[in-house]
Amino acid sequence: MDTLVRIFDTTLRDGEQSPGASMNVEEKVQVAKQLAKLGVDIIEAGFAYSSPGDFEAVRRISHEVEGPVVCSLARAKPEDIDSAWEALKGAPKPRIHTFISTSDIHLKYQFRMTRKEALRRAVDMVERARGYVDDVEFSPMDASRSDPSYLYEVLEAVISAGATTVNIPDTVGYALPHEFGALIKGIRENVPNIDRAIISVHCHNDLGLAVANSLSAVINGARQVECTINGIGERAGNASLEEMVMILKTRKNLLGLDTSVNAEQIYPTSRLVSSITGIMVQPNKAIVGDNAFAHESGIHQDGLLKEKTTYEIMKPESVGISRSILVLGKHSGRHAFRTRLKELGYELSEEELNRAFRTFKILADRKKEVFDEDIEAIVQDEILRVEESERYRLVRLSVRSGTDIQPTSEVELEVDGRVVKEKGTGDGPVDAVYKTIAKITGTKSRLLKYSVNAITGGTDAQGEVTVRLEEDGHIALGQGSDTDIIVASAKAYVNALNKLEYRKKEKRERLI
Repeated sequence: MDTLVRIFDTTLRDGEQSPGASMNVEEKVQVAKQLAKLGVDIIEAGFAYSSPGDFEAVRRISHEVEGPVVCSLARAKPEDIDSAWEALKGAPKPRIHTFISTSDIHLKYQFRMTRKEALRRAVDMVERARGYVDDVEFSPMDASRSDPSYLYEVLEAVISAGATTVNIPDTVGYALPHEFGALIKGIRENVPNIDRAIISVHCHNDLGLAVANSLSAVINGARQVECTINGIGERAGNASLEEMVMILKTRKNLLGLDTSVNAEQIYPTSRLVSSITGIMVQPNKAIVGDNAFAHESGIHQDGLLKEKTTYEIMKPESVGISRSILVLGKHSGRHAFRTRLKELGYELSEEELNRAFRTFKILADRKKEVFDEDIEAIVQDEILRVEESERYRLVRLSVRSGTDIQPTSEVELEVDGRVVKEKGTGDGPVDAVYKTIAKITGTKSRLLKYSVNAITGGTDAQGEVTVRLEEDGHIALGQGSDTDIIVASAKAYVNALNKLEYRKKEKRERLI
């Protein structure tokens, strides 16, 4: 049996049915191009008959996006099939996906059809779609609540009519994994011509089982999975693409299956969909959540630092995330704290580490998470204690800036007790000041971070500026405050330069 599981992405169709997730045509095209980069096999670009916007999205994506098959959904109605073809006409890889329900509850209360009428409609519409394209997909909606014998009959008929993919939906997320897997196995065993079509599945997440049901289906012979980025979709959503793909890749040795998806594009795709739809990813979401590769427990952090595979079954880089995150909090241990200090550029003696770690634990009991700035402040306050005799002191500065002039600064700095004056220009007033200070001090430091916070409210608020500088492997945090944010910026920069000088001096003394 084929070992490739095709990934059918329906983010632009079913995913867009999430409340508030509607996308315009340009946004859909942007997402589709990223899905092609991700390497999905099929993109369901929309429901062409439903609106002029969806029609245009299907038309543009099918003609402009290279790589995947591009599909339009269509009800089992002539006008839907015709509209789908008009949108797809001339595209290199078109597919029409048509559907009608097969469950008695849907046929009786929604469609008001008999089983015989639904079967006839399904066959007629597959034949109509096949008259336009060679690639036709058929879905018996609410298949998991359908009478299996009737479902087999419908599937056999639509395959004979030309369907190349038969998609089995768990439309309301009702099935359990073992019974959904048994349904797929039953289809393989009881539909005589099933070898002429690919079995697909489309599972909803109403009971939180969409991925589990999809996996069970794949184990039992399905070779296409319909899913969405971040698991978005109608009601509780669809099977999550990122989870399905990484299950297949991480457990490849056991399952013997794979996908053609470029997993390193998973995280960028997740972020793009989240930013366009406005639907944020929950922090504990598998694969792409902020906490997916974050570790706070001291035991976990210690194991991870010794050997990644102790607590990570996949590398964050494999899904496009730069690295694991050690979240420092009250559960963190000494090993993680020491490692983070080294990453921030601090090499402490055992005694200094012990003092800093005690202060860190006291702070961690008061805060949910201890940030890099907190750690740097601990080091500054408890360990480094910069001497009063600073090498640099800000004496005076003035800045000219506006919409039609290049920002210019004039800075007076006291250097080793001698006042030095310089002028300079920059892209903005802060940049001009920093470049002028750098000219006076001769520093080759690199600005790693610049942030501004208001200490008080109102237009006359005092602003606090924090900068992080790096030079020759030394990192220093500088802070300054003033009601004039340019002055506060200069103070923070000079403060950081003084700390760098202290570090360099301390290193020289250690070498003597």
